Amino acid sequence: MIFVGNEIMTEDRLTIDDIAKALNISKTTVSRAISGKGRIGPATREKVLAYIKEHDYRPSPLAKGLAQSKTYNIAWVIPGDSTVTELPFFQKCMIGVSDIASTYDHDILLCMVYEDDFSNLERMVRNRKVDGVVLARTLFKDPCVEFLLESNIPFVTIGSTPYKNVFQIDNDHIGACKELTEILLLKGMKRIALIGGDENHIVNRSRKQGFLKAYDELRIPVEKEIIYMNSDNKSVAVRNVNDAINKGVDCIICTDDMICVYALDEIRKLGLKVPADIKIASFYNSPVLESYQPAITTLDYDPKQLGAEACTTLFQLMSGEDIPKKKLLHYDVTFKRSTQ
Repeated sequence: MIFVGNEIMTEDRLTIDDIAKALNISKTTVSRAISGKGRIGPATREKVLAYIKEHDYRPSPLAKGLAQSKTYNIAWVIPGDSTVTELPFFQKCMIGVSDIASTYDHDILLCMVYEDDFSNLERMVRNRKVDGVVLARTLFKDPCVEFLLESNIPFVTIGSTPYKNVFQIDNDHIGACKELTEILLLKGMKRIALIGGDENHIVNRSRKQGFLKAYDELRIPVEKEIIYMNSDNKSVAVRNVNDAINKGVDCIICTDDMICVYALDEIRKLGLKVPADIKIASFYNSPVLESYQPAITTLDYDPKQLGAEACTTLFQLMSGEDIPKKKLLHYDVTFKRSTQ
């Protein structure tokens, strides 16, 4: 226990005011000694720090933040319209973000945004509730990125973006889809359909670019009529699967696992077998594909590492370090029975 005048204070309730009274100095002087800012004599500062060490004083995050003009929070921004296959990805990313944030003594505030409504993010930033932002999804026309650029708050995107002066952490989706497509073409699958999601999502554009690049480098003509984008709606995806099958494709590559689920269910309803009648591959090996037989060829990457790299980059940015604008992480092509 600590005696301040006639009052008995327990150590876990010790405040700046208590320290000031015990040492017969002002609260401002105590704050300056703790923050290291402002005019204060070295002897006084040493006296305050010695008292703090002796009594194991730890400033509250709020007091610490006020002293250093920090909130000790970062925003983790995810799409509120996430699908059942996207949520596990964002959850694993968040684990990586959380692991790094905790080492910097920061907490995470979850923020949900939508393609046409980013008011939650806007309110959080304008009310100065966070020191920085990790944006979990990027769009070709991205109101969140535009707002954050105007706000001058440090932020990092998970995913590539066409906007300039944005720090980005992404997997090499172009290289990954290119490698997968090249291998399938070299295995003799000349007519491969690509069924992709919303083209306003940069990740779908990148995967389509990798698909086209594989054909270009192998000098094989591309059949544009079997490339189907904006198939994130189930009815559209099913219609495109049927159209591809009717056109006699050898294989279907799906740009996300939800589309792959739609395709697999429709193939089964048609009485076809994978891989005997048609082959199929997908991104990114989420849990929804685990129950399907035969096992599905996928492009694999580590969402936890993605989150950790993005959060590390954010803190480097906030501390003023000189860092590259974009970093691409590794991927693995995992071939399974669905393309044999």
